[in-house]
Amino acid sequence: MCKRFLLLALADLLLVGWLPTSEVFLRVLEDAVPKVNLMQMSEKDFGGIIILGGAIEGGEIAVDRGEISIYSSAERVTKGFELIRQYPELPFIFSGFSGRLSPKGMSEADAFKQLIAEQGLPDKYAHYENQSRNTYENVIYMKPMILEFGERGTNDAQKPWLLITSASHMYRSLKIFQGQGIEVIPVPVDYQTGNRLGWSKFDLEDGIQNWNKLMHEAIGLLAYWITGKI
Repeated sequence: MCKRFLLLALADLLLVGWLPTSEVFLRVLEDAVPKVNLMQMSEKDFGGIIILGGAIEGGEIAVDRGEISIYSSAERVTKGFELIRQYPELPFIFSGFSGRLSPKGMSEADAFKQLIAEQGLPDKYAHYENQSRNTYENVIYMKPMILEFGERGTNDAQKPWLLITSASHMYRSLKIFQGQGIEVIPVPVDYQTGNRLGWSKFDLEDGIQNWNKLMHEAIGLLAYWITGKI
């Protein structure tokens, strides 16, 4: 029995730590939504910019220390900064309160608002949604704002908004927006996999992070499918 448990433990370590076992599935998820080449489009094609939360540490620490911390998904924030600078006349919405079970202190949206001020970015067309606790609520709470503030075409139809979120999270996000009848242009960031698998790589920390992202999205997709949200 001890030998069997030992072999099972070693197999678990191999499954988690040998990176190709997680990368092969994570890469499929990250490639599920193709990346759009924004260089081939103009500002007139977009209705606005959406930045989904999940990369900023607000809460009590931000209040106590007076500084905003950014998680490993920092590309959501930096890409948001880039597009806000590039398209200063477009409205943008940052959506997110907190993913914590018992949040306290500053919301992610308020933290992003502080970062915008610190970076000296234009905020004339800035909007913030600070109630949502998950991706579905992101979309539901933003929908009235998107309809009100979004740019419209010559036929008064809503132009699609640029959507910034992690590549592994984009597929689920896109399905929810589509379910609410909101057209978006995916701008995936925070890629964790490349075009080649690291067959010789063994890293427990990276492996755990990859599996965590995979399980989080798999459970989220299943839960939203069961409840009819996608």
